[in-house]
Amino acid sequence: MNDTRDTLMTAARQAAANAYAPYSKFHVGAALLLADGRVVTGANVENASYGLSLCAETVAVASILASGARPQLTALAVTGGGPGAAGQGPRVTPCGRCRQVLNEIAQLGNTDPVVWCDGAEGILEVRLSDLLPHAFGPANLG
Repeated sequence: MNDTRDTLMTAARQAAANAYAPYSKFHVGAALLLADGRVVTGANVENASYGLSLCAETVAVASILASGARPQLTALAVTGGGPGAAGQGPRVTPCGRCRQVLNEIAQLGNTDPVVWCDGAEGILEVRLSDLLPHAFGPANLG
């Protein structure tokens, strides 16, 4: 599992380098591992109209779903920090919105992915269900 974690963390850090964050200067990268072995990455994309900004995890999930796939999400890594300094500051976890977006794709695939959150104090390993307990999703709609 450490090899998988390291692979995803490297991919997330590389994705963070591609962030478009001219306003916050906070670059976030995410790497999502699917059951078929694919790794899909995303980086945050800011907008002058702040509410239109996109988080790295949301970008990655949108990429997966736009491809027509209904995958099984098995694991993901997220990191962030200043330009060129991903993982060197406080630990980054998915924001509340991203937790909900990730929950949706996890429920579609009937999974509870492991989430690795990067920061200078080390990598936190947690299940998505622990980040978003009692989540609302597709199963709640009948």
